[in-house]
Amino acid sequence: MRPEKKFLVQEVSEYLGKSDYVYFANFVGVTVAKISSLRKDLRDDGAECHVVKNSILKVALDGMGCAPLDEKCFEGHTAIITGGSDPSGVAKILFKFAKSNEEKMAIKGGVLSKNQFTIEEIRALSELPSLEVLRAQVLALFNTPAQQLVRVLNAVPQGVVNVLQAKLRRSE
Repeated sequence: MRPEKKFLVQEVSEYLGKSDYVYFANFVGVTVAKISSLRKDLRDDGAECHVVKNSILKVALDGMGCAPLDEKCFEGHTAIITGGSDPSGVAKILFKFAKSNEEKMAIKGGVLSKNQFTIEEIRALSELPSLEVLRAQVLALFNTPAQQLVRVLNAVPQGVVNVLQAKLRRSE
């Protein structure tokens, strides 16, 4: 392999190494202004969008030990989206952008933790609540038994107080 191609493979491998996921998108016909807008939205979420050659991408993915990918991921022009700590949030951004640019941008697939994800699986991931909401829901689940225990323990003394107050009202 020529040194230029080795450099490109190394560069793409660095992009892929920034997170445990990568999404593939076809962006043919999308204007520069719209791609810049997408990149800004992704940057706000900690992700990046890069256009790469399919042959270089295949070599970089093979070097990382990813599962074999469907050839549809390598058809046409390919943009890779990586980075960010919330794959669900990045998927939401991509599907929102793809919806507003239906004819021009299409999500082709992705890889999450070295496993191939289909478009349907990425769509399901994008419909999940954000990472912060999921964390709050888990914390609420942990907190619920403690709240119920406090209510049960508080019920006995509260019942005694209620009986004493009723007794005082009757005697007055």
